[in-house]
Amino acid sequence: MDLGPHALFIQLAWAAAGLVTLGLIAWVMIDYRSQRRQLAALEQAANARRRPAAPTPAVLEGAGVP
Repeated sequence: MDLGPHALFIQLAWAAAGLVTLGLIAWVMIDYRSQRRQLAALEQAANARRRPAAPTPAVLEGAGVP
């Protein structure tokens, strides 16, 4: 394939586009892992703060239970 007198420019442009794409993919993967860690920490904190729900009188009497 003959790219003509601008072959070097074309090849460098493709290489730059590839590097930018790979950089964005890496950034998204790193951010995804970070967000997952933060979400897990928030869920743990929420579970530690939750209190068990008190049963309602209807549940205690068995009302509505088949």
